[in-house]
Amino acid sequence: MKKMRNMLKRKSGQAMVEYIIIVVIVAIAAMVIFGLFSDTIRQKLGFAVEEMGGDAPDVSEGSSLQYFQDGGTD
Repeated sequence: MKKMRNMLKRKSGQAMVEYIIIVVIVAIAAMVIFGLFSDTIRQKLGFAVEEMGGDAPDVSEGSSLQYFQDGGTD
């Protein structure tokens, strides 16, 4: 009986680890996608802000790829 309980606990722990791995993979994929499309997203949000009467930042300063290649310094 005790052996059966230990086996069930291990399976429960294994399922938890599997869920954590899935969450990490999804998070990494989201960061990659946002990194690839950040210029487009920034530009579209800038246009939306301008349409609502706000002051949008200049999105033509440089690309996000260049920002990351420079090591995140302006």
